[in-house]
Formats: sequence, C-alpha cells, structure tokens
Amino acid sequence: MFDQNELRFEMVQLLDENGNGDEQELASFSDEFLVTLYRWMRKVRVIDERLLKMQRQGRIGTYAPFSGQEAAQIGSVLALRKDDWIFPSYREIAACLAHGLPLAQIFQYVRGRVMGRKMPEDLNIFPTQIIIGAQTLHATGCAWATKLKGETQVSVCYFGDGATSEGDFHEALNFASVYQVPVIFFCQNNHYAISVPVHKQTASRTIAQKALAYGMKGVLVDGNDALAVYKTMKQAVEAARNGEGPMLIEALTYRLGPHTTADDPTKYRNAEEVEQWKRKKDPLHRLRVLLEKRGLWTEEQEEAWVAQVNEEVTEAYEEATANETGSIVDVFDYVYGKPSKLLQEQQQEAARRKQRKEVR
Repeated sequence: MFDQNELRFEMVQLLDENGNGDEQELASFSDEFLVTLYRWMRKVRVIDERLLKMQRQGRIGTYAPFSGQEAAQIGSVLALRKDDWIFPSYREIAACLAHGLPLAQIFQYVRGRVMGRKMPEDLNIFPTQIIIGAQTLHATGCAWATKLKGETQVSVCYFGDGATSEGDFHEALNFASVYQVPVIFFCQNNHYAISVPVHKQTASRTIAQKALAYGMKGVLVDGNDALAVYKTMKQAVEAARNGEGPMLIEALTYRLGPHTTADDPTKYRNAEEVEQWKRKKDPLHRLRVLLEKRGLWTEEQEEAWVAQVNEEVTEAYEEATANETGSIVDVFDYVYGKPSKLLQEQQQEAARRKQRKEVR
C-alpha cells in the first residue's frame, strides 16, 4: 500500500537564508551573471513598490503585487531562450519584463488600455491570463504545436498554488505527459490563494509530487533562492528541448503583500508570519550578501541603481499616458478574427452609449 508519508521531495537549495552555500557549486556562476540576476531582482522590486503606490494614488487600476517572489520569476525566466514561450498569470510582471516586455506596456495594461494586452510581434509572451489555471492548457497546446512543427521552443506556464485546485491544471498535465510535449509547469507556491492557505488546497505534502500521477518529473525548489531556481529551470528546459517531455516545478516562496490591492491580508494571516519571511527569507537579501562577499556590490551601487530604475518608471509612465487612445468600443475588435452579428450589435450599442455619455 502506498503511504505518502514515505514520499520525500528534497528541496533544491544552493544559497541559504544568510547568503551561504557550497563554494564549489557557487563558483559555477560567473560574477557577471550574479550581478545581472541581482540587478533584475532589485529592479522589479522597485517597480512593484512604485506600482503599488500608484494604485493607491488612483493612477492605475487594481494591481497584484509580487514582492517576495522575485527570485522565482527572474531566476526562472533568465534560464530561457529569447524565443521560448511564457504563459503568465496576472502576477508575473517581473518575468514578462525580464523576457523583454517594455515597461511602458505594463502601464498600459494596468491602466486598462486595450493595447496593453497586445504583445510585440517579436516577443513570445501570451496575453496575461486572469482566469485561474487556464494558461496551463494554452501552454500545453503551444508546446504540442511546436513539437508537431519540429520547432525547438519550450513553453513555460506560470501559476500559483491555488491553480492546482482547478480542473484545467490536471487536464493540462495529463495531456502534456501523454504526448510528451516540451512544457514546464512552474508553480509559485506563495502559501495563499487569496485567503486560502495551501494546506486547504491540497492534502499532498508537496505540489511537486503531483507530477508522479501524470508520469512526469516533479521538482521542489527553494523559490527564494534565485540560483537554485535558475539551475532547476535550466535543467528542465534543456530536458524538454531534448525531447524528454514536461516537468512540474514547485517554487516554494511567499507573497509579502496583498493578493491584490482589493485584498486585506491581515484578515487571514498574522504580522509575525509576514515579518518572518520579510526579515529572514527575503530573496534579495541572500543574493546581495553573496555579491558583497565577492566584492561585486556596494551601497553606493545600490542607491545609484534604485535611482536609475525610479527614473525609468517615471519615464515609462509618462510615455504610456502621453497619447492614450481607445475606449470600450474598441474591445470588441479583439474578440474574434471575424466578428459575429451579435458581437457587431453589441459594439454598436456600446458606441451609442458612449456617445450619449459624451453628449451629457
């Protein structure tokens, strides 16, 4: 009889909470890579903090913060090729930026502009998915298409622990494994699906072990250790690219802020828990300690970099808002390639209502 208590998924970790690790293992990462990795993580932390403030000021719409999950997103996306596909949920702004999405377009998206969801032609990022878990199916379909066409891109699907309770998640993993398609399912287990803790999402000891039921490899990685995430993702991508099929990666991390700006996390978690993760397990801290040990980063560099990023944020916001166009009427143009009669009627009605509003 199977006993899941006998099942052990050891967590992959290269850099502990104090920035220490096996010196031989850490030596495999170049100084240049480590600095690039940290600069990206620090950059997106600044961007996230600015976006949160802008929402409170009414300059952008509802927003889903990602502070605390920088190592999981940046560490994983830097392991990809430029032409690999990523399928983000609403919390993957960091991954999208590191994969090439312009910051100005992020502002268009969070301000509710139609073109904010239109990806640049040379960028393999699917539009942000709001429906929980739906992107798992899209990623699997894309990976199957690349396999049928004989292409070499790998598809990476980002989702949270809450998505593993959706039927789409199970259907996607089953299909991906049966057809051995090159897709990586990357779960950022940040402990809460809005207010629901992970122990109420699943009785499994880990999310990674769910891979076994579908005949694929599962890996549990410290999602606040950017180096471990990068190494794990690199191995997964290379295996998928070489025809070895899909993989499920569980990155154990923590959402420091609210689920969205419409959420009050104090209703379901205590301040001590948040402070514990913020003070002892911050992904930026452990990597910066390593950089400082190597003499690669100083407080002066930190201040200069933060100031530069803040300037970039301001410039991107001004660019995005300088010539904003479009209205609710334009949304109908992007539903189907050839609109149905009913859709056309709805668009006409929207146009009439907009006109009446403008007249008043």
